[in-house]
Amino acid sequence: MNTPANAPLDTDVSATSATPPDAAATAAAGVPPAQGNGARPWLLALAALCALALLSSGLLWQKLSNIQEQLARQSADTTVQAVEARTMSRQALELARESAGRLAVLETRLSEVTLQRTQLEELMQSLSRSRDENLVVDIESALRLAQQQAQLTGSVEPLLAALKSADQRVVRAAQPRLNPLQRAITRDIDRVKSATVSDTAGLLVKLDELVHLADEVPLANAVAQPKPAASLKRIGNEPVLTWWERSLQLIRDEVRGLVRVNRIEQPEAVLLSPEQSFFVRENLKLKLLNARLGLLARQVESARADLGSAAQSLTKYFDASSRRTQAALSLLQQVQGQTKNMQLPRIDETLTALSTAAAGR
Repeated sequence: MNTPANAPLDTDVSATSATPPDAAATAAAGVPPAQGNGARPWLLALAALCALALLSSGLLWQKLSNIQEQLARQSADTTVQAVEARTMSRQALELARESAGRLAVLETRLSEVTLQRTQLEELMQSLSRSRDENLVVDIESALRLAQQQAQLTGSVEPLLAALKSADQRVVRAAQPRLNPLQRAITRDIDRVKSATVSDTAGLLVKLDELVHLADEVPLANAVAQPKPAASLKRIGNEPVLTWWERSLQLIRDEVRGLVRVNRIEQPEAVLLSPEQSFFVRENLKLKLLNARLGLLARQVESARADLGSAAQSLTKYFDASSRRTQAALSLLQQVQGQTKNMQLPRIDETLTALSTAAAGR
């Protein structure tokens, strides 16, 4: 009973529902339906654009959030590393201070050790220097003593033995600062070995012979000794002389002995009185004895002067034609020639090197 009444209403509703909403909105807005259909794509594009913007904004926001989280993590890591670095730097600083303290202690100990080493080296050098100085003093005293012995004995053997002993002691010492001394000793040894020294004992024997000859050498004014009388005996095949021939021969010999002809070179030698002749002979012997004493005392110059004066006396006051005078002059010349080699070799180079070594230069 109600259905017929409601039938037209359904028709209107269906008609109304058949009308599109956009058309209704357009009609309500007073816009024609054709214009509402053209704006719809724009709205869709705008909606899509807004959606895309929202999507990109979300992505950017998510990326920014990730970046912030990463920066936060990195900042936290950096902070932790900074703390660790600060701790390590503090530890390094403490270690450096501790090392500096240890280094200061080590430097102090090193300086002490260096000082002790310097003092020890100075002590060793002082001991070595004192030992070298004692060695130098001993060698110098031994050489001077040997030099005196050589002068007294007239032989180079004591001096040569002392030089060899000094060379051996220097070699055993093995000190570089004594090398100049060793070279000087070697040169002096060669010089002493090559030196020719006369035999003093032989010279003294010759002087003693000259002293004995001084009593036998005839003076220039001596009277000739008479010849022994001729023997009356016949010798060999000698013819027998008569008594008056023998008498004439004896008289002739006696007359010849009364006259003597000599050439006078030194007139004052002939004019000597017998007393003066005695003193001339004694003066000659005194000069020879003085020369002998000079040789014993190693006063060579004085001995040479006495020998020269004795030679002048022999040639001036004694008979130069006599064989004894000639033998005495020859022996005296030999003695004078040998006294030229009486000078002993000197060791000045070794003594200078010893003085230099003792002074420490």
